[in-house]
Amino acid sequence: MARVVGIGHQNFEQLIQSGCFYIDKTRFIREWWENGDVVTLITRPRRFGKTLNMSMLEQFFSLEYAGRGELFQGLAIWQEKFSDGEKSSDGNYKYRQLQGTYPVISLSFANVKETCFSNARKKICQTIRNLYNKFDF
Repeated sequence: MARVVGIGHQNFEQLIQSGCFYIDKTRFIREWWENGDVVTLITRPRRFGKTLNMSMLEQFFSLEYAGRGELFQGLAIWQEKFSDGEKSSDGNYKYRQLQGTYPVISLSFANVKETCFSNARKKICQTIRNLYNKFDF
C-alpha cells in the first residue's frame, strides 16, 4: 500500500507515527555531530523542511525522548555502524547510544506569522516566555 505524502508536517514524531512518506534525512545527524562546528546556520527556502529537521534533531538527542529509538528504527542513523578500531558499548551501532542523552532546548519561530513588527515582537516574546517556563526548575 502506498504511503500518504503528508504536507506541512513540522513534528518528526507525529510524521513517523502517522506512517506518512518520509525522505530519510537522518544522515544529517551524523554529518552535524561529526563536523564539530561551534555554530550551525541552517538556511533553506521556505517549505524546505527546516523545522521538521530541527524536530528530528531534538527528538534524537533530547532527554525527553530517551528510550524512543523506535522513532528512528529503519532509518539511516539507526543503521550507522562503528568503523574498524572504534569501540562500542551498544553492539556495533554508533549513534544508538547517543539517542536521548542530552538536554535540548529547541526554539522555533515557525509559528510567528504576524504582519506588523509590534505583533511579531509580542509573539516572539511569548514563545521565549513559554520556553523559559517549560525549563523553569
